[in-house]
Amino acid sequence: TQALDIVRNLGIQIKALAAYQNIECLEQQIREFRPEFAAIYDVALGKELKERVKDCPTRIGTGMEGLIEAATLPSAEMMFNSVVGMVGLCPTLEAIKTNKKIALANKETLVAGGALVMAEAKKHGVPVYPVDSEHSAIFQCLQGSPGKKALKKLILTASGGPFFGRTKEELRGVTVEQALNHPNWSMGAKITIDSASMMNKGLEIIEAHHLYGLPLERIGVLVHPQSLVHSLVEFEDGSLMAQAGTPDMRMP
Repeated sequence: TQALDIVRNLGIQIKALAAYQNIECLEQQIREFRPEFAAIYDVALGKELKERVKDCPTRIGTGMEGLIEAATLPSAEMMFNSVVGMVGLCPTLEAIKTNKKIALANKETLVAGGALVMAEAKKHGVPVYPVDSEHSAIFQCLQGSPGKKALKKLILTASGGPFFGRTKEELRGVTVEQALNHPNWSMGAKITIDSASMMNKGLEIIEAHHLYGLPLERIGVLVHPQSLVHSLVEFEDGSLMAQAGTPDMRMP
């Protein structure tokens, strides 16, 4: 939905849309953007969606087949992947094979198959643009880098989540509701829980390793509760370059 805010502002044409189960939202998006194709991952909802939008020119697909068709549509130039979990891996690989530019907000694709994805992207000459806050920040900082030899370290920032600063004893009684109350970001439930446990940052380290080809010992994490500096790059001469901005996923 946030990506579509950008689309509205920039007048980008949408060729395909996909959702997991939210057919109410997907129906509204189909009516507004009139894509060629739309996929609903939950196969059981396919018939209902087709009925709802039968007055629209949009073809409807379901399941993994539908996701892959959306990702590889011949008329599209770029595939933006923001699905949840490693279900995003196959559509990304198939999109690369059809020479789509990849905009990636689905970190599990690289956590589960990073070596595979980056090798395939290299083989097909396809750019992979990170749309995660931290990795987009590193990508932006590296635009000013004099080259890989000058690069010493990547530093991902972390908000620390809702429980930052609490002792082990204070963490014993926390609830799911408290874990879902992230202080800075509005995200889906899985990533919010992963942020509360810091597991999300572990996944991002793996993602950075694949995106930028640096060994794990040269990727660090800095806890920064204000979430204004989204990540930093350290160079061999000791200087640092940081990307700062408001905590809003529309920026990346």
